[in-house]
Parts: sequence; C-alpha cells; structure tokens
Amino acid sequence: MPIDTSAKIFVAGHRGLVGSAVARKLHQLGYTNLLLRSHSDLDLTNQSAVESFFAAEKPHYVILAAAKVGGIHANNTYPADFITVNLQIQTNVIVSSFNHKVQKLLFLGSSCIYPKFAPQPIPENALLTAPLEPTNEWYAVAKIAGIKMCQAYRLQHNFDAISAMPTNLYGTNDNFHPENSHVLPALLRRFHEAKINNLDKVVVWGTGSPLREFLHVDDLADAVIFLLDNYSDLEHVNVGSGSEVTIKELAELVKEVVGFKGELIWDSSKPDGTPRKLMDTSKLVGLGWTPKISLRDGLVDTYKWYLENYGKQ
Repeated sequence: MPIDTSAKIFVAGHRGLVGSAVARKLHQLGYTNLLLRSHSDLDLTNQSAVESFFAAEKPHYVILAAAKVGGIHANNTYPADFITVNLQIQTNVIVSSFNHKVQKLLFLGSSCIYPKFAPQPIPENALLTAPLEPTNEWYAVAKIAGIKMCQAYRLQHNFDAISAMPTNLYGTNDNFHPENSHVLPALLRRFHEAKINNLDKVVVWGTGSPLREFLHVDDLADAVIFLLDNYSDLEHVNVGSGSEVTIKELAELVKEVVGFKGELIWDSSKPDGTPRKLMDTSKLVGLGWTPKISLRDGLVDTYKWYLENYGKQ
C-alpha cells in the first residue's frame, strides 16, 4: 500500500549518500512533506534535541539513514567514534519514533553486519553466526544493535520498525575523501587525479582479488520506498545488485571510465579486507524488487557528478 504523498516523512541523514538519494526519490515521486534537518539544525546524538524535534514535528514515517561511515582506514583509526556515534543516533531516533507514534520506521544498516567468512551469497540468517571482519567491527556492532532494537520494539510494542541492509553503495553525494572513503570513490578520485597530473602509474592497496558487489544509491532509494510500501516483518532485508566483481575488475573499469592511460600497480603488503561479500537478495527479489542501474552506467553517472562537484580541485 503506497504511502500518502502528503505524509510527513523524516529522512534522517538527508545530506549523506543514502539519505540524499532517498530524499531525491521521494521528491520525484511527488512527496511534498519531507522533514529534512542538517546536523547543525538537529544533532541526532543529542537525546533531548531529538525528542524535542519529534514532539514538535510528529512525523508519520522515519527513514533512518544517518550514520558515521567510512572505509577500513577510518574504522581502524576511530573505533570509539564509530561505535558510540552510531549507537547514539539509532537509539535516539528509534526511541523517539516509538514515543511519538510514528507509523513506520525503516532502519538502514550495512552488509558489514555479517561474519567475515559468511556463506556466499550471504543470507539474512547468517547474522550473528560467526566473528565479524575486525577492520569494521565497531561500526558493524552498532548496526547489529540497530537491527535488534527494531526487532525488540516490534516484539514488545508491535512497533512497525523494519531494517534494510544494503551492499556496497556508490553514486551522487559519495564521500571522495582521500583517506576516509570507500573503495569505489577512492579509486575514482585517485585515477582522476593521476589523469589530470599526467602520472604514469597508480598504486592501489591489496591484491585486487577480493570480490565485491556494488549497488547504485538511486537503486537503493528505490528499494527503500518499495520496502516501506510492501514489507512489515521481523527479519531485516538484504538489498543488493546480485552481481559481483573483483577489486581488480572494478579498478580497471574505473580507470577506463575516467580515461587514465597509465599503469595500475597493486601493493599486496596492504590489507584486502573481507575476501568476498555478495548478498543473497532472493528475499527482496521475491517481494518484487530488482535493481535497474548497471555498474558501468552507474560509474559514468558518478564520475560526471564528481567532475561537477570536485573536478576543479
């Protein structure tokens, strides 16, 4: 049952990669009553501020896309920040949503919630069956707590809180920070800078052998709205593209899209991270949703956005 286009929808984290895509999609679909607050307007780690916001605005629906995110380097460097900030944001938003009778909440997690050596493709029931990948366990533990909190409020209070776990995301509004970004935007920036500086080579961390699945963030936004309309149950739902590439294949594709003509060198002394991480998306496909944007088309789109927003740096 589609949500009424006049319903008040709070998109928490609307300036981030996921939240901005969700807000764009809702606008495109004609939703006219979006509640959007930047961090300076509303600090989601501040319990009383969040409670006051919910009391004043009374949103009907909440999409919880706000999070502190980053790659391997960031997770290793700031473990206390990653666990604390994410737990604070989730707890404050979920509790206030329940207190102020939000009709439905969708919590967004990440595929890093699953064990390092989970079965492939990873089914939803692999959660908490084995140890996590150590390089991002602080973030993962916070996200697992978010899933469990949604389940607990459903079980105890019949609160309609659902969770979606996206695979590796990329696209408009991605983080292209040279140290704290994920692999795809990091590669895109590195190849672009090598191209404009006429470098003859780019060195990339690891062996290039890990397998990764990528989903364009606009596809995720489409899936989020689909789940709000079509899913109300205890278990979280995987959201992915259903296909995977090696980091080497990804790097070659990014190199081609950017137009870098030099050499690509692998530094195998650096960590690879999780060896393989493909999501089993049969549950979501069974509900009737499939992605639409190919990796090549998505990369072309993302590079175009990067050039418009960062290319002059």
